[in-house]
Amino acid sequence: MPAANSVIEAGLLAALVLAAEKPWSQITLAEIAAKAGLTLQDFHGAGGREEIVEAMDGYFDRAMSADGVPDDSSGRERLFDVIMKRFEAMEPYRPGLRELMKFREASFSHVVRLPVHRHASAAWALASAGLDDDSGAPASLKRIVIAFVIASTERAWRREKSADFALTMAALDKGLRHAEDRLGQLRRFAGKSENTETTEKPDKGEE
Repeated sequence: MPAANSVIEAGLLAALVLAAEKPWSQITLAEIAAKAGLTLQDFHGAGGREEIVEAMDGYFDRAMSADGVPDDSSGRERLFDVIMKRFEAMEPYRPGLRELMKFREASFSHVVRLPVHRHASAAWALASAGLDDDSGAPASLKRIVIAFVIASTERAWRREKSADFALTMAALDKGLRHAEDRLGQLRRFAGKSENTETTEKPDKGEE
């Protein structure tokens, strides 16, 4: 029997092909298994349609680390490169992905988990760009900011009409520049607060 993660990945790719042809709500697990060259029994214990939808982001996140950490560029440029790899990997599956994304947004059980997937995507983007440490800003804060960038870029990708990713790249560049500005403002604020606390702390003789 194939490993559970291999079954779900194969099921996801098959589901994306099927979802390009008809609504996700009309696709059965048996159809997905047949398209993937598996049996329905292979999915027993591995998961079904719900797990396939939940696997969507993680599968394409892996593309961000496919070539290792980019060299000789700024942090923002490295993030741009790795996040664009994710959208380039998604492009061949555009019709099916758009259908699954539309279904996910209309499903309460899936949409409530979307922030978790965004956070995981951001964490892997930062790791893939060699920026998952606490330098510059806490890694936890960087993940929150980059999660918003990925979400806004995905919305642009879904509207993309150009073969050269013009809309997607513009949205990603804008989002990363805004993220850089926000993190810079936070660093300046935090530095000012620390200086104020140091300055205002009374000497023991004044207490």
